[in-house]
Amino acid sequence: MMKDLKSDWFSNVRNDVLSGLVVALALIPEAIAFSIIAGVDPQVGLYAAFSVATVSAFAGGRPGMISAATGAMALVMVTLVKQHGLEYLFAATVLTGVLQVLAGYLKLGRMMRFVSRSVITGFVNALAILIFMAQLPELIHVSWLVYPMVAGGLAIIYLLPLVTKAVPSPLVAIVVLTAVSVGFGFDIHTVGDMGRLPSALPAFALPNVPFNLQTLLIIFPYSLTLMVVGLLESLMTAQIVDDFTDTPSNKNRECVGQGLSNVVTGLIGGMAGCAMIGQSMVNMKSGGRGRLSTLVAGVMLLVLVVFLGKYVAMIPMAALVAVMIMVSIGTFNWSSMRGLQAHPKSSSAVMLATVAMTVGTHNLALGVLTGVLLSGFFFANKVGRILKVTSAFNTDTGCRSYSVNGQVFFASAEQFVQSFNTRESLHSVRINLHQAHFWDITAVSALDQVVLKFRREGVEVLVDGLNEASRTLMDRFALHDKGSTPASAVSAH
Repeated sequence: MMKDLKSDWFSNVRNDVLSGLVVALALIPEAIAFSIIAGVDPQVGLYAAFSVATVSAFAGGRPGMISAATGAMALVMVTLVKQHGLEYLFAATVLTGVLQVLAGYLKLGRMMRFVSRSVITGFVNALAILIFMAQLPELIHVSWLVYPMVAGGLAIIYLLPLVTKAVPSPLVAIVVLTAVSVGFGFDIHTVGDMGRLPSALPAFALPNVPFNLQTLLIIFPYSLTLMVVGLLESLMTAQIVDDFTDTPSNKNRECVGQGLSNVVTGLIGGMAGCAMIGQSMVNMKSGGRGRLSTLVAGVMLLVLVVFLGKYVAMIPMAALVAVMIMVSIGTFNWSSMRGLQAHPKSSSAVMLATVAMTVGTHNLALGVLTGVLLSGFFFANKVGRILKVTSAFNTDTGCRSYSVNGQVFFASAEQFVQSFNTRESLHSVRINLHQAHFWDITAVSALDQVVLKFRREGVEVLVDGLNEASRTLMDRFALHDKGSTPASAVSAH
């Protein structure tokens, strides 16, 4: 226990503190921007960023991952805020957290094993593209001074590590560009131009809504959607950070941690949040690895906006754009482009479809769902083709023996049925299933069809070799032996 505590919190103190400060600075404009997307005051997003990051630092299952208000979650909230107001958003945020905690206790984090590597790669690439696209408003129709500032920031970020890694280069870039902008009085977009920063600490209060069934019916659909989107993005980000750090994480604990953070957030006047791949990569690339980096990011964000707001407001957006461009470049899986020709076409199609759907809709959940469904389709199609049915005829007995080798399920059921010649004039048929497995009701129905067609032609049928799992399925759902010999008895021959 003490070993885990030290490993999670105090094994990388210096880098965690410095990287947490970088993340805190980068979170501020994003939290304000996401508040604007959701149609709420900037302090709602900033309080959420503080709360979600701070609580998940203690309760989350992935050390070093950054969680806060996000664009994917903000998009879900727009209609709720417009139609019912801010207090209903707070109530929906609390309910979202409760549902996420339940998901954790139901161990839904295990669902990540159904997400293929191609989907994860597509998710990463799509996020990299979306992160870059999010910087374009700060690069189009702006003062010419922005471009040398961004270029200078990128130069510091990439070149400083060649000289020293004592301080995270993104933090140095932010400090230097702010000093240059203020010192020379550049008239360029700053953090202060994004919206009003809060001047007071958040306070706990129950959402001011009627606690009745009508309220529940209003917020439940939004909370359910927020739960799915939040957990999907969080679990995907956790997997990416796992790969980046070559360390495991507890996905079910992450579900619970995200839920607890959203419950607290809704009670202090914040919007629902989840893990952020962009800020998590900022943290990783700045040297952050432990829970301390996430805690510092959340606490320092609140300190900066409440107590040092006038100084934070001076930070040029060009500095933060440079940091996020670095994240975009570093996040994109460039080797996946080189592997398009070498990898199986189905894997490449899944990756590209995930990217296209995510970027096209700006909906991470929809993109991942598309990739998962496409992966399932390709897998079922591939496994469905691995079915072989051979036959041999015994002229002495007039019996034809069929041997089935492979998996029989919805994708291969039609091929299974077509492999039998039920019109052949025979005395008897033996169907050998020792090397086959029946997976679903469609497979059971396929065997029913074959047996019943033979019987209609007056052919005696012996089904032999069903394994235990397939036999159990047959006993429950098969029709061809109802009223006669049970399938379990027939298969025992």
